[in-house]
Amino acid sequence: MKASKPSGKRPKPLIPGEKLPASAGLRQRKQQATRERLKRAAMALFLERGFETTTIDDIADAADMSRRSFFHYFASKEDVVAAWQEDAATALVTEILARPAEESMLTAAENAIAAALKRIDPTEAAAMSRLKRDNPALQARDQLKYEKLERALADGLAQRSGRKSDRLKARLVAMIATGAMRVGGESWLSEGSRDKPEAFVKRTFDAIRAILA
Repeated sequence: MKASKPSGKRPKPLIPGEKLPASAGLRQRKQQATRERLKRAAMALFLERGFETTTIDDIADAADMSRRSFFHYFASKEDVVAAWQEDAATALVTEILARPAEESMLTAAENAIAAALKRIDPTEAAAMSRLKRDNPALQARDQLKYEKLERALADGLAQRSGRKSDRLKARLVAMIATGAMRVGGESWLSEGSRDKPEAFVKRTFDAIRAILA
């Protein structure tokens, strides 16, 4: 049976592995569950059939809902991939804010990235990277993703510090960390994604420290 179009605003993305708080209303929980079901159905089809050959109707059918309901949560197929990326970025900033105060910004960024990656299935991450690499439309979105991620990281690092004088440092560390994720991710994929992602993060940041030393 097809689900009818829910009303209200689009639900806020849920951090991977996170549950909605008990205080969340039933309507909000249902909307979040619907959004996650659509996203999971879409990602499974993208990885199985390819991005171009998967239609919005395919995604709606796989999630057992209507095409109209799909457009309540996502404007396009590209938006589903963007949502996957945005949720990962949200998890990363959450990890940044949770790092101990005694860690340097660079160490906090490294440990936060490693912790956030543990929430993500490495096989799925590798498949998603290949999917984006083979699709020009997704490549363009990927560039925008890294720009947004850099800003979010800078804001998270600055918030963690709490000192206005550290804002420039936070931006520089965010730029380095984002570059590390991009270059490290490409290297991890080109090497056959044999290592665990968090192990590759350590190697990448060790290389950064060696350059900065």
